[in-house]
Amino acid sequence: MNKKEKGAGLELRQMPETDPEPRVCLRRNWSLASLTPFWVMALALLPAHHAIAQPVPYPGKPVRLVVPYAAGGPVDTVARLVAQKLTARWNHQVIVDNRGGSGGAVGTQAVIKSPPDGYTLLVGNSGPITVYPHLRKSVLYDFERDLAPASFMVKSCMVLVAHPSLPARGVPDLVRLAKRQPGALSYASSGVGGVQHLGMVLLESRAGIRMVHVPYKGAAPALVDLISGHVHVQFNNVVGSLGHVQAGKLRALAVSTATPSSVLPEVAPVAESYPGFDVASWMGIYAPAGTPQPIIDQLTRDVAWALNEPDAKKRLTEVGAEVVAGGPAALRDYARNESALFAKLIATAGIPKE
Repeated sequence: MNKKEKGAGLELRQMPETDPEPRVCLRRNWSLASLTPFWVMALALLPAHHAIAQPVPYPGKPVRLVVPYAAGGPVDTVARLVAQKLTARWNHQVIVDNRGGSGGAVGTQAVIKSPPDGYTLLVGNSGPITVYPHLRKSVLYDFERDLAPASFMVKSCMVLVAHPSLPARGVPDLVRLAKRQPGALSYASSGVGGVQHLGMVLLESRAGIRMVHVPYKGAAPALVDLISGHVHVQFNNVVGSLGHVQAGKLRALAVSTATPSSVLPEVAPVAESYPGFDVASWMGIYAPAGTPQPIIDQLTRDVAWALNEPDAKKRLTEVGAEVVAGGPAALRDYARNESALFAKLIATAGIPKE
């Protein structure tokens, strides 16, 4: 006959006497009721993540903002302002990584090839987004397929700036000089097919003039050569050129938008000479396609917060940038419309594909 004794979760059973080697068998009988108060408390104190894995908040490490141009240009300026604000908000470093080349395509492709985890982002503009597809026989990427829009940051006008030695104070003067000396004047741009280049192509087309195009790897080195007098004129984003105009190093001849700029109200739009002329500059943040939607949503919110911080907004307004702080849909629609416009302009101008 078996004899049983019960303890806390253990049942003691003596084996039958017929067993050649009588022994005691301990059988576990786990239940919450069988646990002593000590073990109940110990289990209750176990961290929750031992049972369920908790998602890591984004970002959990430094984030890289790729600027597809050389340091010092207008895109770089806005990117660094936003990076500074996001670093403070996220408590993780936001690093600006300048990767110029091919009108912004080199840096853009680097982002597209990165993991879609939100830790490598693109600060894009017209060059690699809405112009690039229409200038290459074989494209390295499709911006609608390979990039996820996150934030439509800012818009601004471009300023047609000239070296002070050029005897021109407006578009009519520049056109007269160009017609008097065909091929003698030169203009700089951030690269073939960039918005600076296309703005000048449009002006040449409307005015019936031709100047020598000198492309650079970004707006910053182009501006340096313009200030040095190596080229005569340039369409440059107001963010990058305003300080030089105010310091007298450059002369503003016109603005590219249909209406005057709030920071250069005395400078006439090109449209006063050639109605319908309206070219704007913009900047937005993109992530690689496939980036989780919650990360895209957070980027939209946090970048909007950064741009609308009073000191940041004041600084952007002072240099002529209009804060948009729009979401993915606004950026997607704007880029699509501009891409269609530039496709027609490039075809009309006869710019060859490379």
